[in-house]
Amino acid sequence: MNNLDFIYNRHSVRKFTDQEIPMENITKILEASTYCPSAKNVQNWHFVVVKNKQKIEEIAKSIERKNSEIADKLHDENKKTAFTKFVRFATLFRNAPAVILVYASSYIPTGLDELQEAGGYEQEINHIISMSPQMQSIGALIENLTLAATAMGYGTCWMTSGNYAAREISEVVQFTNNDFYLAAIVPIGVPNLPIKSPGRKPIQEVISIIE
Repeated sequence: MNNLDFIYNRHSVRKFTDQEIPMENITKILEASTYCPSAKNVQNWHFVVVKNKQKIEEIAKSIERKNSEIADKLHDENKKTAFTKFVRFATLFRNAPAVILVYASSYIPTGLDELQEAGGYEQEINHIISMSPQMQSIGALIENLTLAATAMGYGTCWMTSGNYAAREISEVVQFTNNDFYLAAIVPIGVPNLPIKSPGRKPIQEVISIIE
C-alpha cells in the first residue's frame, strides 16, 4: 500500500476511548477537509463542533424521540419494528468525545434553470437533480475529513441515518441559519480497538475499460 496507507487505514469507527481531542487538532482536520473540490467552488458547508457531553447526549435523545414519534404513526408492524430497532445505529455517536455536525447549503446545478425554461427535458432535469452536485461537494468534504482524522490518529464514522431528526438536532445546538441544512453527523475520537471493516468488491467487478 505504501503511500496510499492513509486511505487504506481509514475505517468507520463506532467505539471510542474517553480521551479528549484538543480543539486545535479538530480545527486542523476541518481545515484540511475544506481542501476538496466543490461545485463552482461554492464551498457550501458549515461545521458545528459539539464537545459538550450533555449536548451530545441531547442530540442522541432527540433522534430517539423523533424515531418514536414517527414509529407511532406507522401501520405496518414489521416496518415499525425495523425502524425502531435500528435507531441505536443512528445514535452510536453518543460515546464519542466530540461530534461534528456537517451542514450544507443549497446549490443550483449548471443547466437546471436553462433546461426548465426550455421545457420538454424532464429526463435531463431529473438526472441533474438526482446527481445532487451540492451533496457531491459535501461528500468530498467529509471524505477529506475522515482521511485527515485518520492521518492524525483519530477515528470517525460518516453518519446520515439520524437525518430525519435534522430539525430537532439543529434546535439542540441552536443552529438557526436557514440557508443550511444538516447533511451528516461525524463522531470523532481515539478508536477503541480492535476495528473491523467489511471487505470491498474486487476492482475487476467495478471497472469498464474502453481502449
